[in-house]
Amino acid sequence: MSHNDIEETYNRIKSHKGVVGAIIANQEGVSIRSSLDNSTTVQYISAVKDLTYKARSAVRDLDPQNDLTFIRIRSKKNEIMIAPDKDHNIIVIQNPNE
Repeated sequence: MSHNDIEETYNRIKSHKGVVGAIIANQEGVSIRSSLDNSTTVQYISAVKDLTYKARSAVRDLDPQNDLTFIRIRSKKNEIMIAPDKDHNIIVIQNPNE
């Protein structure tokens, strides 16, 4: 993903109704773009990195030919959507009630 692609994707995601925050991070867990404050960004990236690793492992354990493409988690307050990619993870936090 080029820098322009990252910016375009980030801005498109942020403009959606109900989006509370958007983060694009590299595979090392370093934030490339975030609409959240630094400590919240680091907290989300850390949690998502572990969750993505475990979910990808579970998918591959069930079928070694398969791979993880998307994770969606809904809680009472938020919905967290994670799109893991080869180079980047896109994390979107939205209020599902908006």
